[in-house]
Amino acid sequence: MDAAHIRNFSIIAHIDHGKTTLSDRLLHLTGTVATRLMEDQMLDAMDLERERGITIKAHPVTMSYTARNGETYELNLIDTPGHVDFAYEVSRSLSACEGALLIVDAAQGVEAQTVANVHLAMKQGLLIIPVINKIDLPHADIPQAKTQLEDILAISAEDALLCSAKEGIGIEEILEAIVARVPPPKPTGAPSLQALIFDSYFNTYKGVVVLVRVMQGELKPGMHVKLLHSGKTVEVKEVGSFNPKPYSRARLEVGETGYITANIKTPREVKVGDTITDPRHPSPELPGFQEVHPMVFSGIYPINTADFENLKTSIAKLQLNDSALTFQTESSVALGFGFRCGFLGLLHMEIVQERLRREFDLDIIATYPSVVYKVRKTDGVELEVDNPAFLPDVTYIDVIFEPVVKAFVICPGDNIGDMMALISEKRGQINTTETLDTRRVMLTCKIPLNEILIDFHDRIKSITRGYGSMDYEPIGYEPSDMVKLDMLVNGETMDAFSSLVHRSKAEARGRNLSAKLKEVIPRQQFQVAIQAAIGGKIVARETVTAIRKDVTAKCYGGDISRKRKLLEKQKEGKKRMKAVGSVDIPQEAFIEVLKTS
Repeated sequence: MDAAHIRNFSIIAHIDHGKTTLSDRLLHLTGTVATRLMEDQMLDAMDLERERGITIKAHPVTMSYTARNGETYELNLIDTPGHVDFAYEVSRSLSACEGALLIVDAAQGVEAQTVANVHLAMKQGLLIIPVINKIDLPHADIPQAKTQLEDILAISAEDALLCSAKEGIGIEEILEAIVARVPPPKPTGAPSLQALIFDSYFNTYKGVVVLVRVMQGELKPGMHVKLLHSGKTVEVKEVGSFNPKPYSRARLEVGETGYITANIKTPREVKVGDTITDPRHPSPELPGFQEVHPMVFSGIYPINTADFENLKTSIAKLQLNDSALTFQTESSVALGFGFRCGFLGLLHMEIVQERLRREFDLDIIATYPSVVYKVRKTDGVELEVDNPAFLPDVTYIDVIFEPVVKAFVICPGDNIGDMMALISEKRGQINTTETLDTRRVMLTCKIPLNEILIDFHDRIKSITRGYGSMDYEPIGYEPSDMVKLDMLVNGETMDAFSSLVHRSKAEARGRNLSAKLKEVIPRQQFQVAIQAAIGGKIVARETVTAIRKDVTAKCYGGDISRKRKLLEKQKEGKKRMKAVGSVDIPQEAFIEVLKTS
């Protein structure tokens, strides 16, 4: 289609503000999906997406719309994930668009992810159309939503459209606004083919399906194209678009989005943000490409050691549709063989673990999540450490750098004191405090990533009784006083419980772990010491008392020295037993401690 009649747009919103419902309405009104085939969350293919009401993978869809002026337009919607873990994919999806619909819930107003996603869209230079959704709710406050648009996001409220995606109110006005306001795609002027890869997925029959937006030239079957970053040249087998199921087309022209298939076998060969071009006269690469690096690492082990091969195959299958997931084999004295997996963030980690349990029916245990630290050694060499076991000896370490994030926390004004206390407890620094309206404030703070890994989000929800929201973006590394905390049982180091913690929190964490281990380690014939150590210094200790036999029971009279002699004999035996005995910690004990740590 002629580029003047093409509109590429995305929908950005905070979680649960009606993004997916609106996309369903657009599909229905444009006749892309027949009424008899309509169902909720058309663009969410996974069970997990439907259950949690979140989008995990980007879903492009091509719609044909005849506007009030009588002209027919091709509307390409890219439904993007809203969560910060997938921020890079969102930024690539947005760079395939010229406009974005910004959805704000009329009842809840602007939330943390709204702010973060608007920053991303503005950075890409997109035209933003504000849409106030859920106007049919009895407690909808439209004037306040408009005020927040202007005060927080600096977007004119005069341009805001009112709609209710659930009731189908104002949907046609949104389509007309897309046609009228979103600029048509312009060719980049490159000498040959130039197309942006904004996502990919694996199909059993076709291999890797690459989702593309054509910036210059055209794509058609039989062409040879080159992927600039991987340097691979492939022949295009099929091109097409989605409605929302894939259908093949004769060609993809300037400004159109769709998919191509070629003889690409593994998703590792396709990188999100890469440029497709002509191998004979290559065009320059499109800006903004970066390698996707895991942010959070965790060990995943099968509870039944016989499931190791099964787990390996399952993770490899997951990786086919999720190239951001990385894994390598590791072994632990306590848990046996497993895998060290890298994830984009906490939600990504949770989703992968849940999919392993559900889709592959595996019983797994995940170790305490850790982040990637940069360690500068005394000889100037820099290392990246994602597992405490690989930390060099303390005598060779010059400085440890930890990843830091910029967090936006929105909470009711009544809870600001508790929220500030939580942020300072997590070693955060509050940079700015903004009053959003009469009820809510937004705190912008800098906080170490490893401090928000476990319970930060849950604690925000508890403090604010569910009204708080939070989003974050990585801002780099800072030097920090991190130490390796080891847990020793009967003098032996338990590698599964080793972690890197800030010196100020090491003692408290050592005490907690020691107390938990004391509860789960079964009593032995001898006394067992559980110790938390930093290097050679013991910072916490608990003792599991020995099972003792009452050796003095048969002495019911006579001199006290007889009892003393029996007790001394028993003491010698216990000492000898402790020297040669080993403590066998049951698997359940590890699982219990790792679940609660």
